[in-house]
Amino acid sequence: MQTHKAKRVEITIEAVMQSRLTDALKKAGVTGYTVLPVLGGSGKSGEWSRAGQVSRASGMVQVICIIRPERLDGLLEGAFAVVERHIGVVSVTDCDVLRAERF
Repeated sequence: MQTHKAKRVEITIEAVMQSRLTDALKKAGVTGYTVLPVLGGSGKSGEWSRAGQVSRASGMVQVICIIRPERLDGLLEGAFAVVERHIGVVSVTDCDVLRAERF
């Protein structure tokens, strides 16, 4: 089966910033993404957990999208404009997809 090169972008950000981030992704031409809740973790500020939180204000989400390589720079510019002033991590990895027309 033939595969096609793509980029997988994972952005972990404060849940309250989710709509700003997804709006920026749409403006950058991203046609699809997945949002996942982040249950906890550890980083520069220490360990944290979503357990016991009443609202999503102190929680985190991860937004994942797979795009064509030529769209990466626009996506990163839009995403970084949102992430740079907030807690967040952006990672980019190479991946292969089966149906390139979907990305």
